[in-house]
Amino acid sequence: MKLLLLSTPVGALGTGLGGGVELTLLNVAQEMIRRGHSLKIVAPQGSVLGEIPIVEIAGELQTTAQSQGRSTPIVMPENSVLGNMCDYARQVQADYDLIFNIAYDWLPFYLTPFFECAIAHFISMGSLSDAMDQIAGKVAVEFPGTIGVYTRTQAETFPFAQQCRILGGGLDLSLYDFVKEPSPALAWLGRIAPEKGLEDAVAAANITGIPLKILGKMQDEAYWQQICQEYPDAPVEYVGFFPTAQMQQELGKCRALLMTPRWVEAFGNVVIEALACGVPVISYSRGGPTEIIQDGKTGFLVEPDRVEGLVEAIGRLDQIDRLACRQQAEAEYSLEALGDRFLNWFQDIIEESMNC
Repeated sequence: MKLLLLSTPVGALGTGLGGGVELTLLNVAQEMIRRGHSLKIVAPQGSVLGEIPIVEIAGELQTTAQSQGRSTPIVMPENSVLGNMCDYARQVQADYDLIFNIAYDWLPFYLTPFFECAIAHFISMGSLSDAMDQIAGKVAVEFPGTIGVYTRTQAETFPFAQQCRILGGGLDLSLYDFVKEPSPALAWLGRIAPEKGLEDAVAAANITGIPLKILGKMQDEAYWQQICQEYPDAPVEYVGFFPTAQMQQELGKCRALLMTPRWVEAFGNVVIEALACGVPVISYSRGGPTEIIQDGKTGFLVEPDRVEGLVEAIGRLDQIDRLACRQQAEAEYSLEALGDRFLNWFQDIIEESMNC
């Protein structure tokens, strides 16, 4: 199978601007290559994703969808990198069996009927835009089976939920070390942006006095400074944004991972990364984490937006067996299982397109 992968247009791969979708793209690509398929990734200029071949496309980046309102008009900047990526894909489409689009943006969906090559659209976020819901729903009707999502919870945010293929996530578990005896510190991992609710994790650390290590891309500096001003004495440390090898070393040492999303988290790659290290996860009961965390066994699900719930769960961490966390990751979120789900999806789309 020959695959062309369209990356996120909000930032170069390797910068962290794409959030968890970068990890999903890497894992799907690596597993397809391991199985003998050939592929290229089309991504903004400056992208790096291991040893995977990348066609770098110049142009202006798109604004992230989560920073805009539901009724924000669709905007394409001059010399749009997304437009240039789609134009490249149109030019080379005859060389590929399938285009795998992971860009959460209006243009690839709109252009779908104008391509001769079959397109698989993977939506990496819940419903954020009325215009996106409309165009993706149109594709779901005209090209059944071509819309993929992480979780059922994510799918249910869309009007076309029943047309979504649930694909989940997965990891190369060999890259994550199991840590049996952690330090007392807690962790928070993700893009530092308002929809991630970091301030609640900081508030919980402030109440408990337990150190909190913060890892991830500094996407909104003003938001971070506001948190620092509100909690000047909280025992928190911004450790930085690291590649997987270094990140998992920092994460694995921690007693638990806190997840505090303000929005419906589509999946939560950080959840399965933590479990792979043996780190239990305390998360608001909102979005994808509700389908991953085994409440009381591999972590705790608490009432959304309630810091007291986080504090109470922190006090119960001794009830969690860290080995059970690793075992859940091995049983449900291996790279092989991820590859099976995506490959079956790709094959179904190609077969359907040949029958049309």
